[in-house]
Amino acid sequence: MLHKKKIIIIIFIIASLLGIFLFAPVGTALVFYEKNTNELAAFKPIEIGDKFQIIFTHSIHLTDVAEKYIVTENLDIQQYEIVYEEFGIGMPANAGEGETFVYEDGKYHVRDLENYFASMKIRNGKTVSENRFLWESNSGQEHMVWFNDYFDPGDWFTVKVEKITLWKYVRGVEIHE
Repeated sequence: MLHKKKIIIIIFIIASLLGIFLFAPVGTALVFYEKNTNELAAFKPIEIGDKFQIIFTHSIHLTDVAEKYIVTENLDIQQYEIVYEEFGIGMPANAGEGETFVYEDGKYHVRDLENYFASMKIRNGKTVSENRFLWESNSGQEHMVWFNDYFDPGDWFTVKVEKITLWKYVRGVEIHE
């Protein structure tokens, strides 16, 4: 009877350690969840202060629009700049209060934005499916991937920064170049 109790205690300890190991956060990531679910589609390890861009081709004037973001200390996503080539539907014609509007190198820039998001809804283009995800590595080198390498055209995602567990890390698809 005593031997059986020891085995049960050992199994309990091993299961507890395994649970802690698999479900304790191991890092921070930009996480892409399918539509309005908790179903992980992909993730990119990211840290506080890291910058990234979502670049899409505008479906009407067919030029690139780059939305620039930074990860805040409380794991929000701050949009700090938009860069585009043509005015049109959905493109700002000027800067708001506290923002800066400039024209440089053939592109319009709206800078000093302070738009904060706990999460964002993003759609991989369906009509013009040329969305890209760009990030900068620790060495300062830029890396870019096409959404179509990871997602189907027309797919919707909820994107947020969160602590990621080893379990999600192993089960998910890591975005990399």
